[in-house]
Amino acid sequence: MGKRSGQHHYLLDSDQRSVSELDLDTRLSRLLDDKMHGISFSAYTKGQKPGDALSRAQVESRMAILAPHFNWIRSFSTTQGNEHIPQVAHTVGLKTLVGAWLGEDAQKNRLEIESLIALAHEGAVDIAAVGNEVLYRGDLSESELLGFMAEVKERLPDHVPMGYVDAYYEFEDRPAITEACDVLLTNCYPFWEGCALPYATLYMQDMYRRVHKVAKGKRVIISETGWPSAGGQFYGAESSPQGAFLYFLKAMEWAVTDHVEMFYFASFDEEWKVSGDAGEGDVGAHWGLWDENHHFKYSRII
Repeated sequence: MGKRSGQHHYLLDSDQRSVSELDLDTRLSRLLDDKMHGISFSAYTKGQKPGDALSRAQVESRMAILAPHFNWIRSFSTTQGNEHIPQVAHTVGLKTLVGAWLGEDAQKNRLEIESLIALAHEGAVDIAAVGNEVLYRGDLSESELLGFMAEVKERLPDHVPMGYVDAYYEFEDRPAITEACDVLLTNCYPFWEGCALPYATLYMQDMYRRVHKVAKGKRVIISETGWPSAGGQFYGAESSPQGAFLYFLKAMEWAVTDHVEMFYFASFDEEWKVSGDAGEGDVGAHWGLWDENHHFKYSRII
């Protein structure tokens, strides 16, 4: 089920709206009244991909769309214009979870680490994340990652907590990583484990609780969770605009009720995620709450 060119996947049609659809608008309005916790910032516009430089102007444009609805922004890199993201976020009153992107390139890793520390000392970082799914991808060994984490923790301002982002089970399987974190940043994706939509929210909650169990009292944040609006299915998990909106509402409502810090993935659709080394196939382009043209995909009240 691919993306239809030139069309917006609005769930709610202004001419034919059922009672249940109107209720979805009501639920969304309640979330918007107090703002939601956090959103992953999708930086790359149509035709862009990681490695392309981001301008401050394009970051400001997208940040203006998100700022009225969230309290926190998560970024994934600190170089090639990504350093603008936490800087701009603070100017509009948002808090920041700032990640240094680590991989196999030692020179780039060093640039990312140095930029993360510099941003923290200029006051642009509220939580520092040292790497994203590095162990899942196998880009670094556990000992190499622990070395970066120890260095960053030593060099950060005392008030900035440090953590690492990965799939929930990595914190169960790697106690040294869990111990090294000030805060555990867990990615929870029922879709990528083939979970059918009716059970997806419960499955995500179980992922979170498994991390909470091994955290031993440390702060646990869901750094990513989401559901794609198109692109096909993965075993029992099927993408659809209806399913994506329902998962978003249920996840955010649970986070509010249970006081869980959650960053939803993601803000905007990004076509680059379809192919390449990080390619997810057709589904990769459809994780955003907003489309590439900055239209909210599920309701006309935003």
